[in-house]
Amino acid sequence: MPLHFLAQQRPDSPVSSWAPVVLLVVIGIGFAFANIALSLWIGPRRTGPGKETTYESGMVPIGDARKRFNVRFYVVAMVFLVFDVEIVFFYPWATIFAKHVHDDSPENGLILLLEMITFVVILLVAYFYAWGKGVFRWD
Repeated sequence: MPLHFLAQQRPDSPVSSWAPVVLLVVIGIGFAFANIALSLWIGPRRTGPGKETTYESGMVPIGDARKRFNVRFYVVAMVFLVFDVEIVFFYPWATIFAKHVHDDSPENGLILLLEMITFVVILLVAYFYAWGKGVFRWD
């Protein structure tokens, strides 16, 4: 039976609006399972003492793996995450900003620009505060 039922749906019906999302999820899950199945089917099955040893970037592991890290490592990781999330916020903001600048009144675009500048300034203040406290010094 051909897929005539999709053509008969109205464009604003829930089936036609969710069909691409469901298709993308099915393709993603199918791709993941196909990769795992192919690696188990095609992959090498050799084992031995050399394959079973711990590999750590070409170095022989020495000492305990539960060594404490300096707290600065975690603070730098958190600062990285903050700026990474900031970059993610730029994408939807840029699409809304471009729409308001070209289609609507320029005053809305100016307000959006000032809001983003305020957001970036607050993050830069936090960055310079962390820098002043010596978070990025590793000595």
